[in-house]
Amino acid sequence: MKKVLLLLMPLMILSCKKESSVAENTNQDSVVAIEKVVQDSAFDSVDQSQKDSVINNAAITKEVLRTGVAREEKDRVIVRLADGERLPFTIGEEFTDKHDKLILKISNYNKPKITAKIATKQQDFNIRFNQIQLPDGKMDGPFMREITYDVPKPGEIWLIIGKNNMADGKTTGSFSVTVE
Repeated sequence: MKKVLLLLMPLMILSCKKESSVAENTNQDSVVAIEKVVQDSAFDSVDQSQKDSVINNAAITKEVLRTGVAREEKDRVIVRLADGERLPFTIGEEFTDKHDKLILKISNYNKPKITAKIATKQQDFNIRFNQIQLPDGKMDGPFMREITYDVPKPGEIWLIIGKNNMADGKTTGSFSVTVE
């Protein structure tokens, strides 16, 4: 027993001699802010997929990524639905030889002014805001590729996008619409 106590005594002494680390107190804030560069995408967030994901490689998922969410097509008209409470947003779309009109329906819009912009990569893409339908049913237009419009009351707003009949250029291609 004495031998065990003699062996444990040095271990206890060594374990008690640990020095506590002293933290230096600098006059800096404990929160570090890192600035992150955000890339402006010209397409929906649904266009971004992970290549290693089993779900993203499923056939039905690829169809949703290709056609978009809340999207309908009928008789050369594409209808996209968006929620006005989730502003700002950017949606991507494409006109083919079958489609020549997009109706962007924004529900729950409650701001006094709407601002929207069409962005294309093609210089000669013939596209513009043809009309805006306000919550009270009144319509106005035509406009150019950018629109800022006073909204008299909350409700559903329609932005109707199509080709400019007063200009030349291609009527097919990809574009994006940013609404603020």
